[in-house]
Amino acid sequence: MISVYVLHSRTTGRYYTGLTSDLPTRLSQHNSDQSTSTKHHGPWELVHQEQFETLSEAVRRERYLKTGHGRTEVERILASGGDA
Repeated sequence: MISVYVLHSRTTGRYYTGLTSDLPTRLSQHNSDQSTSTKHHGPWELVHQEQFETLSEAVRRERYLKTGHGRTEVERILASGGDA
């Protein structure tokens, strides 16, 4: 299973969307500044995740969530008590 996930920075309020096949390890990497994209912006908390059977489905969803419409959808999901 491939996870598409959304993280929230507790210090900057920023959101980050990514994908991985090992979410606990990836979250640990984000929080220990091993990811260039999120370095120095943590600590990060997982605020949403979705599971996909194939990498192509996950990539498609991740790309969508990074668009303007996708970010609006993430905001709507989180406002309605989205799952982590």
